[in-house]
Amino acid sequence: MTTTGEAAAARSPRLREQWRSVSAESVWLRAADWYHPSVDAVVEAVLAGADPGPAAARLGLVRGECGVGITETINDLACLYRTLGWTDPPLAPVRALCEGWVAAQEAAPVDAQCRDPETGLPTAEYLRMRLTETYGAALRAGNLANRTHILLLVDVAVGRIDPWTRIARSAVVGQALRNVYGDGHPMASLGDGVFVVLVDRYPDLGDAILALREEISAHAARLGVECLVRQPPRVWLEQLPASHSGVLELLSHIGR
Repeated sequence: MTTTGEAAAARSPRLREQWRSVSAESVWLRAADWYHPSVDAVVEAVLAGADPGPAAARLGLVRGECGVGITETINDLACLYRTLGWTDPPLAPVRALCEGWVAAQEAAPVDAQCRDPETGLPTAEYLRMRLTETYGAALRAGNLANRTHILLLVDVAVGRIDPWTRIARSAVVGQALRNVYGDGHPMASLGDGVFVVLVDRYPDLGDAILALREEISAHAARLGVECLVRQPPRVWLEQLPASHSGVLELLSHIGR
């Protein structure tokens, strides 16, 4: 007689390869570094109907230690559940995955980089550097930065948060911002659920606000974490101050 555990073990390699295939085709950046033994532990727990939390936490830890961003990590787990016919992954294993990833970041040495691992966006320090360049370019052209650019602010904060909530929320907004504006655009997290994008002034900024608000909500729904994001997200435009020192003061005030 075959036990539940034996049946799960027998199906595990097939589901693992299906998961790998779906992830590699849609969200995973480098197929060669996808597999780790903790993947098998997650698959076996899910197939056996056991709590996948401990295995998901271990997987999150491994992904974080390997330098995989939180968005890619969460999207990868969602691919497993999509393979099983779920529209969205359950919240509990997503939370455990994020907690593991956070533990890896807390254990890692502090390293000044241009990209924030939680959001996948440029860091606030990088944004400040880009603002310095923007104001300098405008001055050299005999113009003012606030005539050519404007800040787009996003606030998705909801109540009290814990580390995994912050990570999942940051991943959702970071991916949505990249979906709308693309990589390399001057944008960053200011902390506490607030994000900023430096955009050119153009006539249809109102349409851009609507598109971004819808994309944030849609991406949160795809990952099943709508409860972590303000509904609807607050998105608004903020005039650039006339001086570079003024915009730095403004960002510090908004992110406080």
